[in-house]
Amino acid sequence: MKIIFATGNQNKMREVREIMEGTGYEIVSMKEAGIESDPEETGATFEENVLIKARDVAVKLSDEDKGKVIVLADDSGLEVDYMDKAPGVYSARFMGHETSYDIKNNAILEKLEGVPEEKRTARFVCAIGAIFPDGKEEVVLKTMEGKIGHKISGANGFGYDPIFIPEGYDVTSADISPEEKNKISHRGKALRKMKELLTKRM
Repeated sequence: MKIIFATGNQNKMREVREIMEGTGYEIVSMKEAGIESDPEETGATFEENVLIKARDVAVKLSDEDKGKVIVLADDSGLEVDYMDKAPGVYSARFMGHETSYDIKNNAILEKLEGVPEEKRTARFVCAIGAIFPDGKEEVVLKTMEGKIGHKISGANGFGYDPIFIPEGYDVTSADISPEEKNKISHRGKALRKMKELLTKRM
């Protein structure tokens, strides 16, 4: 039993393997499976985009894998309420794919300069999509609520983690340990829900 996850991001794969451990599935990235995929994310929602990613990998499966493996994909992003929920589905593309997250994070901090705490609310959103060997599709969506801090802080996270303070914390999600983050994160919640669905199908 094998899962091919539609990412080449090793940070993400580490999270996926930690949380999905115990399912009995071998979990490989699409790169490890020899698949190249970078479809245009034309969806207006995280749910639409995650299925675009998963379907693109599913149609590129080898003859050996077709009808045998589960394809998983995720689409996640940051919604900042003061910015009308931007960058949202454009989180990875915000200011350009090649722009470093240090620059992106500083740009968001600048936009929120002087904005009071009660208006700095934000959330991370994660959709996990699955395409099963029988062609059935499932999507789960989970969030991590919080707010935007006032400075970049922490070395444990990636992406927008260094400016995001989870609800109930006074440090960023890049300041807490990966194990603790997995317990509260949007991706952790979505992966655990997907793990439940996979376990039921075994």
